[in-house]
Amino acid sequence: LTEVYSSSPALGRYFRSAHVLSFSNENSTVNYQLLFSVPPSTEGFMENSMNPDFIRNILRQNIYDED
Repeated sequence: LTEVYSSSPALGRYFRSAHVLSFSNENSTVNYQLLFSVPPSTEGFMENSMNPDFIRNILRQNIYDED
């Protein structure tokens, strides 16, 4: 995750760290926390760039690009 988000053209400059919060071997589930340092209130920034779907899609695109 660190490599994916730190190298992202859209979010790389804001990304600070990724931490695993919990891991389950039973169903291969990982809960993690991403830490971003965002600029002071910029119109639309939080709604667009920090949108959970947008952040997920960056990871999803990285996975697709590796295949």
